[in-house]
Amino acid sequence: MTTNHPTPLPHFPALAVLSARQLQRSFGAVVAAADVSLDIAAGERLCLIGSNGAGKTTFVNMITGYLKPSAGQIFLAGEDITALTPREITRLGVARSFQIPQLCLHLSVLDNLLAALHCNRGSRHFFRSARDAASLAQCADLLARFGLAAHAQRMVRELPGGIRKLLDIAMALTGQPRVLLLDEPTSGVSADEKFSTMDTVMQAIESRNGEAPVAVLFVEHDMDIMQRYATRVAAFYSGRVIADGPPRDVLNDSDVQRYVTGSAHHASGASA
Repeated sequence: MTTNHPTPLPHFPALAVLSARQLQRSFGAVVAAADVSLDIAAGERLCLIGSNGAGKTTFVNMITGYLKPSAGQIFLAGEDITALTPREITRLGVARSFQIPQLCLHLSVLDNLLAALHCNRGSRHFFRSARDAASLAQCADLLARFGLAAHAQRMVRELPGGIRKLLDIAMALTGQPRVLLLDEPTSGVSADEKFSTMDTVMQAIESRNGEAPVAVLFVEHDMDIMQRYATRVAAFYSGRVIADGPPRDVLNDSDVQRYVTGSAHHASGASA
């Protein structure tokens, strides 16, 4: 007699909030993801490194639903979200900011936050109902945490790049996500402001009153930023993860030195 055995469920580490399993994606002959599997824990700061075209942004786009993998699965707290739309994934608790901030330039900083807040709530007419006390209080909290209170009434088109970056990330937090993905958070920020910008971002993320810790996944080319703010690093090359672990170990990996950093790069000791 033939016995049909059910397909076993994927195994997830106890603390994993986001899990990718054997993701694959190609663009013609270019392999952008080849059996990529990663688990991200609540409160973890995972940095993705690799040269342009290594597969980092493709991975982020698959996690957020902007691209669908040709094979593999993505799970949020054990729930399969692979087939969901970006909007559905966002409402389940996966938020992102972009390398180029996605802002309404003709609106004020406060109105950008209110628009993001009400989009996350599913409201289509935020100007009619957005300025209730609860919404204004939530936005005021975000403005304070990101150091943007003094800019609340300024038009976004007047703001420098660093302030726009902070606003874009603050808008991503209006949905109170469990996972926050940052695509090159220091891109476009001046060299003398990159650490202060990241300090503000990380402190704002960690200061959420009474809420579960957010898993942060960020793409970064700056090795100093990576070492200072990541608790873990995944190095991509040709669509594959070639190293995954603490920043010091990854930077000292021979494959990472050969394909990513281009030379022996010794960790400075600034890693978390």
